Amino acid sequence: MSQSSAALIPSRPTTGPTFHWWRAIIPVAITLVLAALPPPPGLAQHAWLYFALFAGVIAALVTEPLPNPAVGLIGLALAGLLSRYVLFAPADLAKPGFKLTSQTINWALSGFSSTTVWLVGGAFMFALGYQKSGLGRRIALWLVRALGRSTLLVGYATTLADAVLAPFTPSNTARSAGIIFPIVNNLPPLYGSSPNDASARRFGGYIMWTTFAAGCITSSLFMTACAPNFLAIEFIEKIVHVRISYLQWMQASLPFALPLLLALPLLTYVLYPPEVKRSGEASLWARNELRRMGRISHREIILAALVTAAIVLWVVGTNLLDATLTALIAVALMLVCGVVTWDDMAKNHSAWTTLMLLATLVTLADGLSRAGFVKWFAEFVAAHVGGYSPTLILVLLVAVYFLSHYLFASLTAHTTAMMPLMLAAGMGIQGLPAPTLAMALALTTGIMGVITPYATGPGLAYYNSGYLPPADFWRLGTIFGLIFLAALLAIGVPLLVIGS
Repeated sequence: MSQSSAALIPSRPTTGPTFHWWRAIIPVAITLVLAALPPPPGLAQHAWLYFALFAGVIAALVTEPLPNPAVGLIGLALAGLLSRYVLFAPADLAKPGFKLTSQTINWALSGFSSTTVWLVGGAFMFALGYQKSGLGRRIALWLVRALGRSTLLVGYATTLADAVLAPFTPSNTARSAGIIFPIVNNLPPLYGSSPNDASARRFGGYIMWTTFAAGCITSSLFMTACAPNFLAIEFIEKIVHVRISYLQWMQASLPFALPLLLALPLLTYVLYPPEVKRSGEASLWARNELRRMGRISHREIILAALVTAAIVLWVVGTNLLDATLTALIAVALMLVCGVVTWDDMAKNHSAWTTLMLLATLVTLADGLSRAGFVKWFAEFVAAHVGGYSPTLILVLLVAVYFLSHYLFASLTAHTTAMMPLMLAAGMGIQGLPAPTLAMALALTTGIMGVITPYATGPGLAYYNSGYLPPADFWRLGTIFGLIFLAALLAIGVPLLVIGS
């Protein structure tokens, strides 16, 4: 139901009071039960109460009694209202000059001052430009026209289309399910492949799985390709006090994610082979669609220039301009040049609700550190893993973090629930560089979306396409999930360790 960005902006309907209250009772019950229990040894009462509240918020992000941004806002309001009891230690309250009200509101609004949160908003406006100008659709059609003469090359066409759009589309649902899926969904009939029957494997199953899995890889390859990446980065900065730049992310992701992306169409071709190997129909169809679109517009040309300039500055120009300022300047130029209008931006529901969700969750996760829970958890873990190799612990923590996504229907909920705890665990391990663990954990965000139909937003579009039977989807999710995790652990993590 959710992921990278569908889960950021869920629209699960409430069909009646029972449905609504069943989803609301679980988070409330979890909070009250935990709050009623005595705190673990060594943990202050206020920190335990804050953890109880935080656990309730995570449960609500999963059960979704309300849209996730509303859950985050309610959780933040409750934490602020109860700050005397859950956020600040008695020693803080007793300090001369300590003003509870000003300290609380400054903390509650701190997420909205995060440059990372506003970078997400800017990137969402880029995605709006792709949609409004038609550039995203045109790029995908160009690639299908050029590579559509064989089934394998069509797989590379849709994979490359996602890779081209990913750096400026932080909603992987908008990118993979909104832009690319409608194009891909038109291709199987050209090969005599129909949904929900024996012909689905002729072509449809291959291209659907390749395109879906490509979106998961690009979500890890590019920092700006998946909104929960920003959430992970913000947690890392607040808990580990390490700032990850766009260039640092690319240096860490390229060695394992780029080979995966390049090998993906061929891997699927071998592990889930299509029955039809060659046909020129896809190229012909794409050519006709491009003819209907007409000549490239001035808005598309301007947008292409702006996104190219922005990505260059993100990679090599951080000493000249902050990454968020670069995005805001580019968005301003989009307005000046008429690529989009302010009315378009004001109606960009995805951007504003994502900004609200990230800002509130960043603040709530920061409360774990402020209340002292993270420090206690780090010391607790350190006391119970003595004698193990730091490298082995690093691998185990990354594997646990990845595989635990089977329990979540949202990349956002998973990141919010697990990232602070895993970072805290790593901070308590002697000889394990916390920045190395942080980067390794952050890089799993996109690739873990491949494991189940509900693991990330685009999954349901491909799962319900009729070309991937449930048994096949789950089997492929397990196989490719293990391949993706193995690539991270065998290539990405060792390079991070060497570079630390």
